[in-house]
Amino acid sequence: MKKPRKSKSQELAVPDRTPASASAGRLLADIRALIDAARQQVAQAVNAGLVTLYWHVGKRIRQEILGEQRAAYGEQIVSALSTQLTAEYGPGFDRRNLFHMVRFAEVFPDEQIVYALRTQLSWTHFRELIALDDPLKREFYAEMCRAERWSTRTLQDQIKRMVYERTALSKKPDEVIRAEITALRDEDRLTPDLVFRDPYFLDFLGLPQRFRERDLEEAILRELEAFLLELGTDFTFVARQKRISVDYEDYYLDLLFFHRRLRRLVAIDLKLGRFRPADKGQMELYLRWLEEHETHPDEGPPLGLILCVGKSEEQVRLLQLEQAGIRVAEYLTELPPRELLERRFHDAVRLAREKMARQAEPTGAASRIAPPSAGRRRVAKPP
Repeated sequence: MKKPRKSKSQELAVPDRTPASASAGRLLADIRALIDAARQQVAQAVNAGLVTLYWHVGKRIRQEILGEQRAAYGEQIVSALSTQLTAEYGPGFDRRNLFHMVRFAEVFPDEQIVYALRTQLSWTHFRELIALDDPLKREFYAEMCRAERWSTRTLQDQIKRMVYERTALSKKPDEVIRAEITALRDEDRLTPDLVFRDPYFLDFLGLPQRFRERDLEEAILRELEAFLLELGTDFTFVARQKRISVDYEDYYLDLLFFHRRLRRLVAIDLKLGRFRPADKGQMELYLRWLEEHETHPDEGPPLGLILCVGKSEEQVRLLQLEQAGIRVAEYLTELPPRELLERRFHDAVRLAREKMARQAEPTGAASRIAPPSAGRRRVAKPP
């Protein structure tokens, strides 16, 4: 039986599978990639130019204001400049933005640091950063923003969720904080103190008031993207319920991740209760097994993170967990008011620094200040 003849439109609809068509497809893909790359380079160049311009404008205005040493004069000169510049160049130079530029030059006085950040941080990033009063906190967010390539929205969320206050680094002396941030900026070297947090905010999991460990684990996997953002953007998921076999006995690690910049596996053990000293031994077993069976030659030794609902700081200190590559952190499934959190973090930082100051005192310093016999009456023993 003779088949019906295809119409001309049907014939045209048949895809061309000739070598010339495939070559044209590859050519189109290559040109698209070139155009996209060029557009990105242009956008980065424009952004870098604007950031540099705004810094120089702010520096020049600031020099003029400081030269007169009068706040009222500063208000007048910025208002006059904004009127003229806005008329000539548009709203980017209005009064408010000019004050942002002055603040920019004030809190980022080193042009080399601005030059290094300008290709990866936009003006909107800097607008968020210059609002921070603490210089070390500002430097932390700037370098982490660069290292982890945060968007402006992510930066806003990280500041709002008090990431800096939750890092182990924030509890160290200022000179240690400054040294680690400088190493991150100059050597691109990231340390666990910059990565790990305490507590972790898991309010996005939507857990009920009562839940099991399995519920917690499943909720984390269901909201893995949000959990990775809370951990840090360099974490990648490896396994759930990782089986660890030792002498014909099986153990199961809750979650296993890999941190790309640290180049180390990170084992996470979830606890519904408070941290117990026995948890250290369990995590050490996991870490030594992972080091022997899962670690590649170019990777560092694995790290452990025990997530629990509470812990004793004294227990953690006495067990010397950090020396074993283990971190213990609380997790919060519901967040208390921000004022309460800020007070809690402030107290934690103060106590940690006071404890380090006491530990740094020379041996016998306390006894020289207050001898054991001071204020006591010696009682003669009976003959």
